[in-house]
Amino acid sequence: MKTVWIVYIVILVYYLLGTVGIYFINRRKEPHIKRKAWIKHVNYFIITNLVFFSIAINPVIFRYVAALIIIVGFYELFKLYRGSGFSHKGFFLASIIILASLSIGFYCFSLMDKGLILFAFLIIAIFDGFSQVSGQLLGRTKLFPKISPNKTVEGLIGGSLVALLSAFVFKNLFTASSLKAIILAAVVVVFAFLGDTAKSLYKRQYNVKDFSNLIPGHGGFLDRFDSLIAGGAGVTLLGLIMNF
Repeated sequence: MKTVWIVYIVILVYYLLGTVGIYFINRRKEPHIKRKAWIKHVNYFIITNLVFFSIAINPVIFRYVAALIIIVGFYELFKLYRGSGFSHKGFFLASIIILASLSIGFYCFSLMDKGLILFAFLIIAIFDGFSQVSGQLLGRTKLFPKISPNKTVEGLIGGSLVALLSAFVFKNLFTASSLKAIILAAVVVVFAFLGDTAKSLYKRQYNVKDFSNLIPGHGGFLDRFDSLIAGGAGVTLLGLIMNF
């Protein structure tokens, strides 16, 4: 339990760094934009804490959290499809198959060793958070302007670097060499990025900004947990290959 608290203190340091970044990003923006950014940032902190402690206290709790994320994710996917008048049936079917495959991998991930789950979750959270901060501070080159206008090459590089370096900080959470930890972190980052991009593609196909308003400041459950679902599935796949 002592290790968990040490890790949590490190995460608070990361969050404070992110908070400083958010301040500089929004200091000259309009009040309503600032307010929205801070609501998102605070809710991100609350969600990260809830998931972190669901894993740290008892991984069984996280399994229920994972099941909830999956169920609500399917609901949000279908909600947009129904709202479009059931258009793009082929695209919707392909999306359901992809989400189902990732969800199976994600739930299997929730059954893994607590230390491994915690490591992967922290890498995902750091990648997500610092991609946004570095993208907004330094972003110039758009990645996929038609799919996700806010994603930049600089944001991807910044988030990836911080996440990969963090693998060395958290590698003692599970039994692994530095090489294994960096490979795992790299796979998590790749899958998290692909999951986030797939989510954006789905929203663009149905011409909406958000999946739902279930989480204030965020675009719904899938908008918040897409990286976790895909990243967890990536860990499951790598576990089958490398026997984690």
